[in-house]
Amino acid sequence: MTRRGKKYRKSREEFDLAKRYDFSEGVKLALECAFARFDESVDLAVRLGVDPRRADQMVRGTVVLPNGTGKSVRVLAFAKGEKEKEALEAGADHAGGDELITKIQGGWLDFDKTVATPDMMGAVGKIGKILGPRGLMPNAKLGTVTFDLGKVIREIKSGKIDFRVEKSGIVHAPVGRVSFGADKILENVATFMDTIVRLKPAASKGTYIRTIAISTTMGPGIKIDPSTLKVLLT
Repeated sequence: MTRRGKKYRKSREEFDLAKRYDFSEGVKLALECAFARFDESVDLAVRLGVDPRRADQMVRGTVVLPNGTGKSVRVLAFAKGEKEKEALEAGADHAGGDELITKIQGGWLDFDKTVATPDMMGAVGKIGKILGPRGLMPNAKLGTVTFDLGKVIREIKSGKIDFRVEKSGIVHAPVGRVSFGADKILENVATFMDTIVRLKPAASKGTYIRTIAISTTMGPGIKIDPSTLKVLLT
């Protein structure tokens, strides 16, 4: 069994482990329990009443958090000609075609997200076995295969995140940094949860939002009462 550090154990004494808090209280407690010397990430974990093994119950999507995530995202765009120029002007860290594909085949992976124009996907498919397992493959369903590169790149840079329910039925998402403060974190949480609610599969029966927890990178998880979601979203 992993032995927790003194600071972690002390932070767990700051709240009732068995109690489920409303969103405002939960966010406040999570920030108060942060103890690391660096600016910790604030993360949300939502367990859904779905069976991810069934295609009609898959919950997957994207959302642009109003206050971003606080993380700098390196974007690579697969594009040529004017679209390559558009991508760079929109803030892409790298843009190009065959030369980038060759570079990636050689082991280079200094980027966090990729986008591509539809006409480039045939060539990008050559490195699908490299990008796919790392979650870096451009995906039309997530809006990262498009001719509107400028818009998509700006959204990613400003705080657009991808999420997908795991085999265990849990969706994890970063919702900011401790330095954001409670109000901005709460606003990001509300935007994310609204998206999750709207993506409820028609095939999902019974309770959809089962459990919610919020935590910082090093801090303990704070349980959130799902019944307070309506208040958050009003």
